[in-house]
Amino acid sequence: MAEKRKYSRKYCKYTEAKVEFIDYKDTAMLKHALSERFKIMPRRLTGTSKKYQEMVQVAIKRARHVALIPYIVDRKEVISNPFEGL
Repeated sequence: MAEKRKYSRKYCKYTEAKVEFIDYKDTAMLKHALSERFKIMPRRLTGTSKKYQEMVQVAIKRARHVALIPYIVDRKEVISNPFEGL
């Protein structure tokens, strides 16, 4: 039989920090839920609980609408650290 892989348990960063509300203006908190192309990362990859994932999605969409976070990134010019200028 093949050995069973042991992965570290994923945990919700927001639950540990006891965050009550995720604000769209706090881009430092939102960057953990975004990929390098500014796509929203799924729960299975980030380990975020359902309650906080919904709050993160709403906050990211509001931040995009206010132009704090871009909707898309050029495919040819991917930035290593997109939050450097903020």
